[in-house]
Amino acid sequence: MALPAYRSLFRAARIAFQGDERVFTAAKASIRDGFRANASLDPTNPELPGAIKHAEDVAAILRQNVVQGKKDGDRYRLRIHEDTERGDNDTVKFPGGKTVKIDGKTCCS
Repeated sequence: MALPAYRSLFRAARIAFQGDERVFTAAKASIRDGFRANASLDPTNPELPGAIKHAEDVAAILRQNVVQGKKDGDRYRLRIHEDTERGDNDTVKFPGGKTVKIDGKTCCS
């Protein structure tokens, strides 16, 4: 269970930080440190599934929500890849299914 999460996290970091070797190296070190800190957990330890879930969640965020920007003159170029989550403000979910009111008008019905 832990090994696939570890590999997935490394793959997600490679995708998220492609072309930025300094940040990718720091991310790899952080991933290794995090897994080494939990390496002594017994497979029956109730904390283990939570640690694995955390690694999977971080991998999903890196893969879907981290976008690199590079300054090109007075503009920034974004490196959006196939796993980048795309959407608009209408896709934002509010807790409990609530809607937003702006100037007395209900938004995002």
